[in-house]
Amino acid sequence: MKKYIYVMVAAIMMACCLSACGEVNGVSAKTGDDKLQIVTTIFPEYDWVMSVLGDNPANAQVTMLLDNGVDLHSYQPTADDIMKISNSDMFIYVGGESDEWVEDALKEATNDDMVVINLLEVLGDSVKEEEMVEGMQESEHEHEHEDEAADEHEHEHEEGETEYDEHVWLSLRNAAILTDSISKALQKIDAANAGVYKDNSERYIEKLNDLDSQYSDAVSEAPVKTLLFGDRFPFRYLTDDYDLNYYAAFVGCSAETEASFETITFLSGKVDELSLHAVMTIEGTDHRIAETIVQNTQTHDQQILSLDSMQSITSKDVAGGTTYLSIMENNLSVLKEALK
Repeated sequence: MKKYIYVMVAAIMMACCLSACGEVNGVSAKTGDDKLQIVTTIFPEYDWVMSVLGDNPANAQVTMLLDNGVDLHSYQPTADDIMKISNSDMFIYVGGESDEWVEDALKEATNDDMVVINLLEVLGDSVKEEEMVEGMQESEHEHEHEDEAADEHEHEHEEGETEYDEHVWLSLRNAAILTDSISKALQKIDAANAGVYKDNSERYIEKLNDLDSQYSDAVSEAPVKTLLFGDRFPFRYLTDDYDLNYYAAFVGCSAETEASFETITFLSGKVDELSLHAVMTIEGTDHRIAETIVQNTQTHDQQILSLDSMQSITSKDVAGGTTYLSIMENNLSVLKEALK
């Protein structure tokens, strides 16, 4: 990946240094010459920025790089993406393993005053390590290295790379913290409109907090306290916020698409044991694992319900009015149905 970035950056610098303000990859706010340039990697970051900007008094241009439904974990920046980042006034990214390319991209920044926001760094100690729970299927890569890992010294393990759960945006409480961080950064780089950004973020955070309370009330009143996913599981931050238990076929960042017989047997057995009437999936049309789990339960009548992890949002969705709050509100409705 690093070689890929180096080659790309060289191509960019040898090409042209002209940045077209009115033509951008992804979704853009109002444009204009010499206006504030803000680049975000994923949809939640983009939507938080737009909420803080409000009527966009600075006429800022905001770009969402992952605008065509590409998953964060499989995204590779284009030369145009690198150019936009290097010329931006503010760049916002998640900061996990999927963003290893960012370090090299930032070395080519042409703006010495660029403000960079790494979501994981902002959240600090509240960021969670990726978790394996009972019944989760390990990837083939993990199995290949299982014996090697067992032989490593303890201090070597501690010094090794920790895999963090990158899906921090799926916590409304995290969203409030991150929105505040974005607001404060905007207030610094555009002091003339600082009051507007402060007021906008405060109103938006109130909405986040209100929805958080609705989630808490819904879970508190629900007779069921466990979610079972026949899919990847990117919702650990959400379930931890409301003390929900969970089981899943794979961890949130897994690339696996096929579940083993043991995984299916375990999960269908848990559905029966806990009398769950729903098997969960994330967004998308491939629900084969969830369907197989249902087929292997005693009653074969569980609903298949989907929670949206916001990893496939496109520019078309944004243009159609999709927002972070609208998705989380819909997820609440699905959660209430699942926990009946």
